[in-house]
Parts: sequence; structure tokens; C-alpha cells
Amino acid sequence: MITLRAIWIYPVKSLCGVRLDEARVDDRGVVGDRRFVVVDPRGRFVTQREEPSLARLVPRLDGDTLAIEAPGGARVELDVTASGAPLEVTVWGDRVRALDAGEATARFLGDYLGAPHRLARMPKSTVRSADPRDARPGDRVAFQDGFPFLLAGEASLDALAAGLAQPIDMRRFRPNLVVGGAPAFAEDEWGALTIGEVSFHARKRCPRCVVVDVDPDRGERGAGVLSELARTRTFERAARFGQNLVHDGPGHLRVGDRVRLG
Repeated sequence: MITLRAIWIYPVKSLCGVRLDEARVDDRGVVGDRRFVVVDPRGRFVTQREEPSLARLVPRLDGDTLAIEAPGGARVELDVTASGAPLEVTVWGDRVRALDAGEATARFLGDYLGAPHRLARMPKSTVRSADPRDARPGDRVAFQDGFPFLLAGEASLDALAAGLAQPIDMRRFRPNLVVGGAPAFAEDEWGALTIGEVSFHARKRCPRCVVVDVDPDRGERGAGVLSELARTRTFERAARFGQNLVHDGPGHLRVGDRVRLG
């Protein structure tokens, strides 16, 4: 039997993930997932591609409060419901209306990264469409790259890791949903599926980038994972791992939920 083994959210895009036992799903994905993003002075999104050390910043959600902690104990807190100055953010080819998270958070990020950066929040009023090349009209995202969900299989990670000199864990791939009980890379061929109360549709095997080479504990880029994916998992001119999903509506997910295919 295939089951849901883990749920992850990333309250701030490219920061450390938060593992959950259960979660609500809204129109943009798992509630709380990637509703914030770090931006440079031009408003362009910043990720571990440019700043691997973002992996060491730990977000903690407690009700309406988001705290971000840096190695060494520096910390900032903000109200996730607070208004802020309008801020236009660029994520890939999208220009997104967001709200600035304030000067205290900007100082915290600037001190940590050694250059001016700000934090932007996506308000409920902003509508950003999922990747139009593979999603459906009406599918929405927050600050995810292109789809509201990424699913990966435990057996797929084990198969990839078998070709590497050093052990790796699933955090490098930043999935929302981790499933167990299926053969390695079985998710490549899935179409429609249901997990708990939520129905999904697989849309695209996820193309991977240099982020998979970032050690999530050290916040430093190494080598080996992306090249192994390129050697063994190249499809349509990209190294791929995991499945991007869209969903049909809100619901509730719990670790242990059965995954039903078809």
C-alpha cells in the first residue's frame, strides 16, 4: 500500500523546511507554503541558487507569528497578517504584487547575507497562475516555482542515493509530499491520484537545478547530486526528480493517508 509518509512546507521560499503531521490545503497548495520570499533591491526573488546559506535560516510558524532564526541565535519575528508597503516582486517571468515585511526583517536578512535584501509576503488578494505550459487554467500558486505541489518517493531517493559516494536525505529536493510503498520512480508515470481528502493530477516530472547540491545543514554547495541525476535521470533535456502536482480543491492531509491512484 502506498501511503503519505511526510508533509513539508517552506514558509519562506528557499529557507529551511518545516515538517508537519497534518496540514490544510487551500487554492495555492499546503497552507503556509511559500507565502514569503526573499528579494534583492530590485525586487527579484532570491533562492539557494544564488545564496546557498539561506538553507540555514529556520522559519517557525506559531499562529500568526513567523519567526526566522539564524545560526548563532539572531532572530526576527513578524506578524503574518500585518499589512505592509506594496512591493512588486519578480519570480521567474511573473511580476507579482506583494507586501513588504518591514525594516526589522530587512535588517536581519541584510546582516545575515551581507547585502541588502528584503522579505515579501503574498497577500490573499494576489492571484498568480501556475505554470501555463503544463498546469490548467485556474491553477494557482504562491511563490512556488510553478506548481502548488511537489511529490517525491522514498524509494526514488534510495535509488538515487545508491549511486552517490555520500548519503543524502530528502531535504535537498524540497518536496511537499513524500510517499512510501511504491517502487523507485513509480511517480514518474502517475496521472490522477487522491491522498486523504484531496485529489491531485501529476503534470510534470520536476526539472532539478544546483539547489540539490546544497548541503541543507551547512548551507554550502557541493557537487555530485545534480551530476548523478543528469547521468541517470535526464528526460527532455533536463535532470528530473519528483512530480509536480496540481489539485482540485481544498482539503486536509495527514501523514499515514493512503495514496489511491487513478
